[in-house]
Amino acid sequence: MKVLVYYGPFDVRISEMPDAKIEQPTDVLVKITTTNICGSDLHMYEGRTDMEAGKILGA
Repeated sequence: MKVLVYYGPFDVRISEMPDAKIEQPTDVLVKITTTNICGSDLHMYEGRTDMEAGKILGA
């Protein structure tokens, strides 16, 4: 699946990651059909938070 990875202010990249899978009996997979961003998401993108590099946005 494709994910958006944060590398630093103004530096996000789309990367391929393995698909999620059920590992525990209480796990569930949810199919996302539509998504959006919130204005507060820009805080991370613009470097106004202490988010560490390598985090997947939206996860």
